[in-house]
Amino acid sequence: MQSKLPHVGTTIFTVMTRMAQQHGAINLSQGFPDFDCPAYLRERVVHHLNNRKNQYAPMTGVDQLRAEIANKVNTLYHCQVDMDQEITVTSGATEALYDAIQAFVSDGDEVIMFDPAYDSYDPSVRLAGGIPVHLPLTRPDYCIDWQLLQDSISDKTRMIIINSPHNPCGSVLTSADLDQLAELIRDRKIIVLSDEVYEHMVFDGGIHQSVLRHAELREKSIAVFSFGKTYHATGWKAAYCVAPENIMSEFRKIHQFVTFTSTSFIQYAIADFMRDCPEHHEDLPAFYQKKRDTFNELISASRLTFTPSAGTYFQCVDYSEVSDLPDREFVDWLCQEKKLAAIPLSPFYENAPADSRMIRFCFCKDDSTLKQAADIICQL
Repeated sequence: MQSKLPHVGTTIFTVMTRMAQQHGAINLSQGFPDFDCPAYLRERVVHHLNNRKNQYAPMTGVDQLRAEIANKVNTLYHCQVDMDQEITVTSGATEALYDAIQAFVSDGDEVIMFDPAYDSYDPSVRLAGGIPVHLPLTRPDYCIDWQLLQDSISDKTRMIIINSPHNPCGSVLTSADLDQLAELIRDRKIIVLSDEVYEHMVFDGGIHQSVLRHAELREKSIAVFSFGKTYHATGWKAAYCVAPENIMSEFRKIHQFVTFTSTSFIQYAIADFMRDCPEHHEDLPAFYQKKRDTFNELISASRLTFTPSAGTYFQCVDYSEVSDLPDREFVDWLCQEKKLAAIPLSPFYENAPADSRMIRFCFCKDDSTLKQAADIICQL
């Protein structure tokens, strides 16, 4: 049997979490908290579970939740959206990304993405018959090379995928970056797929620059967001996307045959929490910046070098003063011998830089976990 994805193996997140479990290692690899989601949110789940919210939700998401999303988008990004025509709830952000790519990418279409890139982008494009075009972000800041992007856009370019705050690197796009993007694709039939799942994790006084803030890009973009990341509930696989009606109508044609809808009682619970506890997402930047600063201070005496992450709950570090091993071999050694799991950056590249010695740690953990991990790091 011929494989549709012959060069794709098991995702690095699964590999490293499984290895961490096998070796009893502290898991700073896969991006999930080791603390629970808010108590009131859990209470609302139980309430709706026990009050007959257990049948199919509408394909687009329950009305109450889409209304809260529309209110949040307007409050944060000054963007008026129609809850019925422009918002769809999905079973995780990866589903939303897949649906968007399937909706707009056809055989021979080119899709530009920036390496290191989240690992679902490339295979989703290939499954749609598209051609992934990988452009490297500039090191060490992991920014877009705008001249390279301009030179890479062709008549076959159908979509550009951007990701800010960026996983795995933690870089953040600015309003000037969005202006540059808008200028480059002006008068072109190019869709922007904007992965914004870490929207509430921008640090040091920065502001998340959603495509929904940008009047020109808003009309040709699909913006993807994550409840799981925001509410410390990654296992719920709950997310949503926002797009103009003409784009969303095509998106929904795919969504209805992928998952159709998402868990009903969870949607009702999130709607209640958004209505009653807006301070949660408002306080999230400070919450995670404190964890970033705690972790970075703890590892400051180590031989790892790093620039503090500008966003997400990930910190990239350079281990070149510790080892010459390639990153995949280094993280295997680190997990098996030192009992600490991290993520290598090379799986996020089509062609990883041979001289790169970068790995990613996840700091969405209890401070006690970060302290245990830092003790290991400082002994390397």
